[in-house]
Amino acid sequence: MSTVPSGRTLAVAATATALLATALGVHTAVAAPKPAAPAAATTAATTGKVLVIGIDGTVLDRIKAANAPHLKGLMAEGLTARSTLYASPMAATSSGPGWSTIATGVWPDKHGVKDNTFTGKNYGAYPDVLTRIENTRPALNTYAAADWEPITSTDAGGPVFSAKVDKRLSLKGDRDGYDTEDPKIAAAAAAELQDQNPDAAFVYFGQVDGAGHSYGAASQQYLDAIGRVDVMVGRLLTAVRNRPAYAQENWKVLVTTDHGHTDAGGHGGSTLQERGTFVIAKGAGIPAGSVRDDVRLVDVAATALAQVGVAAPGLDGVPLDAPDNDPFDTLRPGLQARVDETGIPAATKGFTHTPPAGWTVDNSKMGTGGVTEWAGWAFATDEFWSQSQRDQWRELNVRSRDVFAVADSDEWDDKSHTGSFDSTLITPKWPVTGGTTRTLAFQTHYRQDAGQTAQVLVSYNGGAATVVKNYTADAVAKAESIALQVPAGATDVQVRFRYSGTNNWFWTVDNVTLG
Repeated sequence: MSTVPSGRTLAVAATATALLATALGVHTAVAAPKPAAPAAATTAATTGKVLVIGIDGTVLDRIKAANAPHLKGLMAEGLTARSTLYASPMAATSSGPGWSTIATGVWPDKHGVKDNTFTGKNYGAYPDVLTRIENTRPALNTYAAADWEPITSTDAGGPVFSAKVDKRLSLKGDRDGYDTEDPKIAAAAAAELQDQNPDAAFVYFGQVDGAGHSYGAASQQYLDAIGRVDVMVGRLLTAVRNRPAYAQENWKVLVTTDHGHTDAGGHGGSTLQERGTFVIAKGAGIPAGSVRDDVRLVDVAATALAQVGVAAPGLDGVPLDAPDNDPFDTLRPGLQARVDETGIPAATKGFTHTPPAGWTVDNSKMGTGGVTEWAGWAFATDEFWSQSQRDQWRELNVRSRDVFAVADSDEWDDKSHTGSFDSTLITPKWPVTGGTTRTLAFQTHYRQDAGQTAQVLVSYNGGAATVVKNYTADAVAKAESIALQVPAGATDVQVRFRYSGTNNWFWTVDNVTLG
């Protein structure tokens, strides 16, 4: 085990950390002190503080079933949000991709980590949140502590959190050793949080994942592990509250996990149990007892950066206090359970053919019959759509949030029908000014097959629709942006998404805006 500090820490921190490390039997090295920041820089008006707690392999529903008063207290006092992961071929539902996604705020197709080998990592282009803070506001103090070595150690494929982080504690845990190493992490992190001056900290606990592998997520041992970690979470929260300057500080606390677990134990695959993650958050601007469906795992980094005043363009995540206003999401209360599909659990409500206000679906060219859920453009959730048929890239639709529009000729074809799939999703008419340039933006996930077409068309003032985008190749989980040259005299524009095929693949569209 080793402690790997870098940067500059206060001299008083050196003494306290060395004493604690001696008690724990951990070797510690401390770098030169950082210059003191101006007094105003520590006030809530100029910067906040953030603590991210990572609990490996933890299932949200099992937290709710466990003796976990501190985690449940955070849920009651703040936000609880479920989020689903990708699956292969984007990445496995394993720790390397999961923690990389949490730390960098981007999905695996950007940060490059697909499994626990860390082969292809692209941290240079997409650094971890603490490194971004060091690069942008080096006067701030950063801290990371973990007993899964790749998170903080250079010896095991990582580190996810780079050497630029001011102080990194790396202990060596494993499926049996986390029970002894996690308490050391909690003790060291609590001392740091209470007695030193971290502005942004990440603290990891591993034993819940170990219990999942050994006994399964449905086991009492798994619940017991959650209970033990909850005590350590409470110790961190108490340390924050006991800070001498706590009343003058603005703290945000986020708790999250890197992947789920099956009831029998294990992860890495594409089931919803393995893909299931969550974000629990408490702090200013987060309503108590709130529950959201539009949060993604990448939002953890974005929220942490916003909390300490660091801008980070190019992230996939957005801060929790900046939710989108996607009209598709308004459809959630009216979502229905399955009709013809058999692989989707009967209790899962996740689709509708009713568009949001102002939107229409033209099915005048659709064949008849087919699977009811996918007869023309539908509006669905990931939990519903991806379970219609696993491991065909539906799980890769990570840049859509909550409810999205989907045209799926592959699933529609699974029941007898006449004719082919040909459906058009139509936006409201949006006001424009002639002679200007507007940007049509949306999230899309498209899988190409011979014989299918996918087109984006626009019409002005009710005129003929013209094609502005033709999809002829896969566009996997892509943020699309199309410049529209508004003709002279135009006062409104309407956008159409037309998809046709038979036993082909699919197309999703989400968060359509005209900027």
